[in-house]
Amino acid sequence: MTAPRTVLLTGAAGGIGTLMRELLPPYGHELRLLDAVPVPGAPDAIVADLADRAALREAVRGVDAVVHLAGISLESDFDRIVAANVTGLHHLYEAVREEGVRRVVFASSNHAVGFTPLPREGEPLLPADVPHRPDTFYGLSKCFGEDLAQLYWDRHGVETVSLRIGSCYPAPTTVRMLSLWLSPGDCARLLHASLTAGSVGHTVAYGSSANTRLRWDLSTARALGYAPQDDAEVFAAELLAEQGPLPEDSPDALYLGGRFCGDPPPPSR
Repeated sequence: MTAPRTVLLTGAAGGIGTLMRELLPPYGHELRLLDAVPVPGAPDAIVADLADRAALREAVRGVDAVVHLAGISLESDFDRIVAANVTGLHHLYEAVREEGVRRVVFASSNHAVGFTPLPREGEPLLPADVPHRPDTFYGLSKCFGEDLAQLYWDRHGVETVSLRIGSCYPAPTTVRMLSLWLSPGDCARLLHASLTAGSVGHTVAYGSSANTRLRWDLSTARALGYAPQDDAEVFAAELLAEQGPLPEDSPDALYLGGRFCGDPPPPSR
């Protein structure tokens, strides 16, 4: 697949979207921006909610692909999650189908499989085909998103790469993130690979850097052409000195979703 000329970036004012507005264009992608709120420094950005089906159809018209980061990215009450991450996502896929867009890159999450036990030392890394085991309503909505992507591939031929993104920040902020961290630079590399790989059907891949403490298998991401360059280990000594190692019996040490597998889960990442 040749590099898309125009990519709709939803959630362009969010944390990852803000980073990708600067990092994706050097790969040759012309970005059309969309968010429910104005995008700072981008007066031409589309301001529209995922509930506005007409606006979504207009937004995707003429683009070559969509990178979908919009929606609720934290745990919330069920009705809000459904409105944005379930109904809103369906609206986006309908717009994509109606306008004949070739590919979607969907920001899924490790929380879609959060209750999956972490492998112990010496055990195989977690493959991308582990069953859904969401740890929150947010994680449940990402399970729906992956299944919706599969449906639209099987029924309508819309290709999707569903990326189970770990923690994308300029630097990891917790010991847990040492295994899940996705550097902004690697995030741009992963999105570019997902946009330009050959036929992908519906591919599920984990999204992290090449971390020394990696707990999941990046082989499906690498098969897309992703070549991560960063490693959270450069931050390990400082974080461990500040926070100490994870207690062996803590959710952070036992489950992929970490503390979100506690009762009740916290309201943010």
